[in-house]
Amino acid sequence: MKNNKLFWKSDWFVGLLVALLFLFSANSDLMQSLERKAYDMGVRASSRTPSDKVAVIAIDEQSIANLGRWPWPREIQAKMLDLLAAGHAKVVGNTSLFFEPQVDAGLEYINKVGATLDASTLKNSTDPVYQTELAQLTALLQEAAQHLDNDKKLSESMAKANNMLLAMFFALGTPQGKPDKPLPDYVMKNSLVNVKEGMGAQPIPSLGVQAPIAALGSQAVAIGHLNSTPDVDGGIRTEPLIVDYFNQYFPSLSLMLAAKSLNLEPKDIQVTLGQGVKVGNLNIATDPELRMYTYFYADRDGKPAFQADSFYDVLSGKIPAEKYRDKIVLIGGTAAGVGALQVTPVSAGMAPVLVLAHSVSSILKQDFFVAPGWGFWVQIGIFVAVALYLTVLLPRLKAGIGAAITAAIFLALLVTHYVLMTMQAMWLQLMLPATMLLVGHLLLTTKRFLVTEKGKIKSDADSAESNRMLGLAFQGQGQLDMAFDKFRKVPVDDSLMEVLYNLGLDFERKRQFNKAESVFRYMSEYNPKFRDLGERLAQSRAMSETVMLGGSSGKSNASTMQLDRTGVSKPMLGRYEIEKELGKGAMGVVYLGKDPKIGRVVAIKTMALSQEFDEDELADVKARFFREAESAGRLNHPNIVTMYDAGEEHDLAYIAMEFLKGKDLVPYTKPDNLLPLPKVLGIVARVADALGYAHGLHVVHRDIKPANIMYDMEGDTVKVTDFGIARITDSSKTKTGMVLGTPSYMSPEQLAGAKIEGASDLFSLGASLYQMVCGKLPFEGDSMAQLMFRIANEPQTDILSIRPDVPPCVAAVINKALAKKVEERYRTGAEMAEAIRRCAASLQ
Repeated sequence: MKNNKLFWKSDWFVGLLVALLFLFSANSDLMQSLERKAYDMGVRASSRTPSDKVAVIAIDEQSIANLGRWPWPREIQAKMLDLLAAGHAKVVGNTSLFFEPQVDAGLEYINKVGATLDASTLKNSTDPVYQTELAQLTALLQEAAQHLDNDKKLSESMAKANNMLLAMFFALGTPQGKPDKPLPDYVMKNSLVNVKEGMGAQPIPSLGVQAPIAALGSQAVAIGHLNSTPDVDGGIRTEPLIVDYFNQYFPSLSLMLAAKSLNLEPKDIQVTLGQGVKVGNLNIATDPELRMYTYFYADRDGKPAFQADSFYDVLSGKIPAEKYRDKIVLIGGTAAGVGALQVTPVSAGMAPVLVLAHSVSSILKQDFFVAPGWGFWVQIGIFVAVALYLTVLLPRLKAGIGAAITAAIFLALLVTHYVLMTMQAMWLQLMLPATMLLVGHLLLTTKRFLVTEKGKIKSDADSAESNRMLGLAFQGQGQLDMAFDKFRKVPVDDSLMEVLYNLGLDFERKRQFNKAESVFRYMSEYNPKFRDLGERLAQSRAMSETVMLGGSSGKSNASTMQLDRTGVSKPMLGRYEIEKELGKGAMGVVYLGKDPKIGRVVAIKTMALSQEFDEDELADVKARFFREAESAGRLNHPNIVTMYDAGEEHDLAYIAMEFLKGKDLVPYTKPDNLLPLPKVLGIVARVADALGYAHGLHVVHRDIKPANIMYDMEGDTVKVTDFGIARITDSSKTKTGMVLGTPSYMSPEQLAGAKIEGASDLFSLGASLYQMVCGKLPFEGDSMAQLMFRIANEPQTDILSIRPDVPPCVAAVINKALAKKVEERYRTGAEMAEAIRRCAASLQ
């Protein structure tokens, strides 16, 4: 009993039931209507141009208003045919059904008078006077009869034009015996004789026919049927090209119009039963019943695919008949009450003459859709594959993966359907498996939810305490986002509100005000009056709209922190408390910070790498940043700033370093604020010592310049800063357009992108010495390109031309340091420092 219960509850059994349900409903009106709706959408999604050889003359409201009620005297049709013949129309197809003679009331009376006269004694009289009067009266009656005989007038016009095709109509159905009488010869001449046996399928059978009257049908160049076969939803999508009338095959009017326009006869139409029809060199693929899937052309730019000219405008000469030269002209009703409108994929009500126009164009341009014979087996295969997915695979998948795969399969079926229709003009019925896929997935998902919801509620209650503990652990480790994620899985109560409040404060300290706002807003949904929650929420919202730590304000040097804001805790960067802003550099802001654990005061340099570098190189830049920070952190020299720590906080990288009281040497490079020469030499010598030490440990600075040399006037201390910072990008260009490193101090090999060694730093130090001695740069240019060219190719401006009192030994040190070739410079920093000190000693 237990096994049976499990059997009925299994997911695969539900999938099997769904598959069987859809299998038995495959041919239902509902499913077939759904397939047709998808077909219509595919037709409307495709775009093709109709044949310009097809023209339509419409019996519209305007024509009826001017020419009288329908049906008109056939004399009017005769006049139209005469006009079109004069305009050299190729063929004319008239959709009016001429199944009965049109007898004028006056003609009927004239015929009665004539019959009475023939039976009178006057006809046998020998009196010459009577004979003369009788002849005159007979001639007058014949003239009147001819004037009122509209069928004869139309017949004569048809014989003269020799290009008009008429319509006939079959009563569709399977005959049980033989026809009542043979078809007239003028109908039989349109039967198709070139018929090959195919796959056993037969065209649509018929058991009766309505043909045009003999007076008109005998003068038509061809007759074709106007039968249509509506789908289950009443829509017209196919054209039965052939109808079977007691084993005689008759073409549709559209097929005969296409054939006649190509100067072909019924004998030139080849039929392969169950496969298709060939007209000359045109192969028309059909379904097994020889029905063509007509392509219905959509309107373009607000204009119909086939412009219907008013019958009256053509008849009155407003539209010249010459317009229809060499055209296939179709005449039919579009006015209300003149023919029943038909539903098509592109219109909810289309006149039969316009449907005929679409069919003729589809044949001539080969624009019809195809439902291939192998498509049935493909549809069966797809159905089976989806059924197996629902019964075998989906029950084994997790909910998220199952939803993704179901969506992918459904999308693939839709895309396949529309691609085949729009690109290949091919129709496969894929809505049955697509619908089954959605319904099956929905039922299985609902079943799983109902079965597992009770267990899920219990599981959530059991895991609430675990999530609380995990959240507290993450918060203690500084992983605040993960902590908030865990806390949100815990039902909110007063004790959790205390925890969330502290989490919001932690986000504030991290300067993540938008996340603090999220926490406080989450809390306010439970109790908006908790502590000062309202003030905290408003404050966090306001702060999140201002410039924040590492905020993406567009420029990295604009990224700063809001300090000394009332009610806001001091910001934290890593483990450091931020006291105040010291200044801004090229890539970020420098802050005064404090390590609260040991009380050490530090300078913290921040760099918004994510703002300066593209995503594809950001990971490499970050890795290089920490490698260089590690290398620089190993440097322990009295003239090199000590680095304590490096890290990353949200979108900022930072370095914590020794805090210095002095300032950089940039102010002492101005001509009116130069330091005494002995002091300059002492500073540069110590920098050379520091560089020599660093080069010995294979650490190259790459950006030696006055801005990176700190000097404390009171203590006479010199410190080199920013070791390895220029190395971060390996001389690449940032996405804001800034080239790291300062070109005015760069060595020729650094500008050339060659391998950088210690000699490059000594060149930059020589340029800095030059500037601190005379107040000018050794190389200057009107543009960056000119400056870089001079550094690489031209000697520096002679310092004696700027400051003639410079001692020769100072000039010699500068010239050697600024040598273009690496081998001509000082080999080490210690060598340069020794040369500088010898020069300084000689000056004393």
